[in-house]
Amino acid sequence: MNDKPVIQLVDVTNRDGVQTSRICLSKLQKTMINIYLNEMGVFQSEFGFPLTHHETNYLNANLELAEKGALAPIRLGGWIRATKEDVKMTFSLTPKIKHLNLSISTSDQMIIHKFKGKLDHTSVIKEMTEAVKEADELGAESIGVNAEDASRTRTDYLIEFALAAKEAGADRIRYCDTLGCDTPFSIYERIKLLADAVKMPIEIHCHNDLGLVVANSLAGARAVNDAGFDAYINTCVNGMGERAGNADLVSVILAIKYGNGMQDYVLSESVNLKMAWRICKYASYAFGVSIPINQPGVGANAFAHESGIHADGALKDRRNYELYDFEELGRGDPEIIETGRKITAGEYSGIKGFRNVYEKLEVEFRDDKEAAQVLELVRYANVHNQKPLVDEELKFIAKYPDIARKIFTMTP
Repeated sequence: MNDKPVIQLVDVTNRDGVQTSRICLSKLQKTMINIYLNEMGVFQSEFGFPLTHHETNYLNANLELAEKGALAPIRLGGWIRATKEDVKMTFSLTPKIKHLNLSISTSDQMIIHKFKGKLDHTSVIKEMTEAVKEADELGAESIGVNAEDASRTRTDYLIEFALAAKEAGADRIRYCDTLGCDTPFSIYERIKLLADAVKMPIEIHCHNDLGLVVANSLAGARAVNDAGFDAYINTCVNGMGERAGNADLVSVILAIKYGNGMQDYVLSESVNLKMAWRICKYASYAFGVSIPINQPGVGANAFAHESGIHADGALKDRRNYELYDFEELGRGDPEIIETGRKITAGEYSGIKGFRNVYEKLEVEFRDDKEAAQVLELVRYANVHNQKPLVDEELKFIAKYPDIARKIFTMTP
């Protein structure tokens, strides 16, 4: 058994990824992302906003899936503001929630120019600690505290804030490089100081405004591990996220596994890189955003060679020009495209076409009544997604019709 501190992955596609301007995911698509993340061995999915009312049914339905074992062992964590009132409302709307991240700004810039006198440095800590204690009393099993704009927060105040969070009952601190202004050098130094001072696990949340998001995430994780504590890196599938995005899930995994100098650092053994191709392709389809041709691991050119020297070297021995194998990412199987007749299930489908689709998926129904119920849900799902359903979505609806019905239901 390895006694070294580990690096865990907390994916925030369903919280920060969906905040990407001009894109969105349906609640069914968010649910599928959670399922794929679970199959990939990701520690936690920050699956949404408990105080956003159009999320309520989706959140409770996914918590029900967790109880059924369909979303296990992954943890489902909600993001809320670090206020006592928000914590109370969270447990009122999503009573089965067990994991929370409470967020509040900590930099002078934001305390002065965002709160505009509503809060000062003292009251920020007071507000946060009251929220942590309330979450603990109401039954939260794990509590993370987010220091928003930590990269521009005075180090002495950041340590004071984190120590107060720890004393109040927080399980870890989230260091947020909200503006993406850190470099690998600055984030290592700052997080090492923080970890040495507070002696607790730290979560690293970075943005890609300078193109350094993966490097910063690794440097921050190394600093926490070097201090003797587990590190938690925030990722998004395909690097989605506000502005220039968050740390790409697959790139982070590859960098930990194959980056020079990372050999002594331990990525959680549960991570299954073979899911990479499936989850990235699905997220690309769901978001409606193509995977860049040069995306590490999953881009169309990630294993493509054209120049004479490279092609010759790769054919002689793939290690000449390939750092890792495409099979490790679940790539290599041919993709079959139907060029003849194809029956699809959409919002106007009838029972005969619908049955044909599910027969090809090898899904059987007990009787005509069950088939008709699932057909109705598939119609709603097409309206819900506003695009054709993929096979895994169709299978999910047939397997969990009651959960699907909750996911599709929103009451303004």
